[in-house]
Amino acid sequence: MKRIISVLVLSVTVALYSGCSFTLNGASIPKDMKTINVEFFENNALFVVNNLSQQFTEALKERIRSQTRLTIVRTGEADATFSGAITNYTITPVSVQATNNSNAPPIANASRLSITVKVKYTNQSDKKLNFEQDFTKTADFTGDIASQEQNLILNINKQLTEDIFNKAFANWN
Repeated sequence: MKRIISVLVLSVTVALYSGCSFTLNGASIPKDMKTINVEFFENNALFVVNNLSQQFTEALKERIRSQTRLTIVRTGEADATFSGAITNYTITPVSVQATNNSNAPPIANASRLSITVKVKYTNQSDKKLNFEQDFTKTADFTGDIASQEQNLILNINKQLTEDIFNKAFANWN
């Protein structure tokens, strides 16, 4: 058992000092990348939720802060930049229920909140890593959106930032 632990510690030490980009969370950040800029993601969707832009932008910054060694800086100083906009925010029915009144339209039994973010990632030192892509995530709910909207947005932002982070730093598609 001691031998296995020794080999594991030695492997991690060698990886860290050999110039590899290595982290335990799956991120692969080049050792020369030190800074990143996360620009404000404007809400350009037809339906605008007042705090959605701020919540999404901060969620992306927090994911970077908590899972990398990168320092978030302003434009011009950054080794890489995230920019973009929220392009879609929709609520659609996913199942309907008939009403007892034949003249009344059916009512939504369950609905789906969808958020799409257009993201541009620019890496100053390795242009092969640049991308521009739409990311969409959804959450299903029942009942009134008003009482659930902020929690749904929080969960969708978590999923979106995970996908964006993985695309930029783990090269997962």
